[in-house]
Amino acid sequence: MTRVLAVADSDSYLKWAAGLLNNLPASWTTEMTVVRTPIAPSDSQIAAAVSGTTSAGVGEKGTQPSVVSSRQLRKAAERFRPDVVLLACTGPVVDVLAAEVLSGLRPRPVFVSGLPGISVPATEKAWLFRSACDLFIVHSGREVAEFSAIGRQLGGGGSVALARLPYLDLGKADAPNGDRDRVIFATQAKVPYEREEREQILLSLAALAAGRSDLDVVVKLRARDSERQTHNERHHYERLWNEMAAEGRVRQDAVRFAAGPMHEHLTHAAGFVTVSSTAALEAIAQRVPLLVLSDFGVSAEMINLVFEGSGCLGTMDDLAKGDFRMPTDAWCQANYFHDAAANDWIDKISALVSESHAGTFVPATSVLDGPEHTSARRRARLRLDVPPTVLRYGYRAKRQMRRYLKVF
Repeated sequence: MTRVLAVADSDSYLKWAAGLLNNLPASWTTEMTVVRTPIAPSDSQIAAAVSGTTSAGVGEKGTQPSVVSSRQLRKAAERFRPDVVLLACTGPVVDVLAAEVLSGLRPRPVFVSGLPGISVPATEKAWLFRSACDLFIVHSGREVAEFSAIGRQLGGGGSVALARLPYLDLGKADAPNGDRDRVIFATQAKVPYEREEREQILLSLAALAAGRSDLDVVVKLRARDSERQTHNERHHYERLWNEMAAEGRVRQDAVRFAAGPMHEHLTHAAGFVTVSSTAALEAIAQRVPLLVLSDFGVSAEMINLVFEGSGCLGTMDDLAKGDFRMPTDAWCQANYFHDAAANDWIDKISALVSESHAGTFVPATSVLDGPEHTSARRRARLRLDVPPTVLRYGYRAKRQMRRYLKVF
């Protein structure tokens, strides 16, 4: 019997990890926890992230995972004695967990990590932070090829494995309660970056709502303005909307803002729109027509390069008209909707566990173990060891001191 401990640090990684655990063989024993960092999800975010999964410790048949300190995590790992540790965390946290917090566990577990969404183009930084892990999970043939090439170039790490994005199948069996009358805009914390660009999107959504009274236009939030998420969001859409409504630029009730599980929203969707979000793949999986906005460019920086050639790129003018599309079959086969027979992540984990039990397992070696990376690793460790409120006060004091010193 294989024992798997999954550790997440944010909402998106928790959703990914819960989905992966849900797809493991029923004979495996699993446990899930959230490590405390400044971006740890709230209770409502945790509930949304694990919704629809039923593996032990998460979802409808288990309890919600607890948020624990790094010390509590270490004790939990020593008690559970996992064969596999799934490090479903942001890069610096993965590095610190593998190199320090969970280092020295006996027997040494197989460390597995990966990325929770679209990872095109592959980046060196993603590999470097996870180079202490024995298996790196991604979700398309293109990603496997690109990260394998980076691994050969940089060294460290283990092999790269392919898995279907675990939440693409959530909601397929759900029957919509009523008509499909929602248009869902899925936000992305990082892009577009400028306030004016985000206001343009909201104005296009308002125009759609004004022209189509039969549609319920919903801005699906990853986090409320007061909640944290994997990436900082400089201009939160709900805050911008409230300001625009106060200025009389939009009607307050024209657009609705909502959180909760994406798969539940999609069961009511007539259309889906985003600038760049893995949720676009969830929409495709549920056969919901979509638009990926190209007004701000199609590039690695906009995290939408992968949608070139999909047939789903469009503009805010298309959005205002409700012109949604479905991707081509060829694009789907090449990107995230490959044949299930190609998935090899479970087989690769099983092989590594067998090697560990046989005493022939050779753990991966981190590229970041040199002295030149010590200070960066120490800073990342602070995010785990210092309570988030104390850490935020420290960051605020540091910024104020810098501003004070500039005066002189």
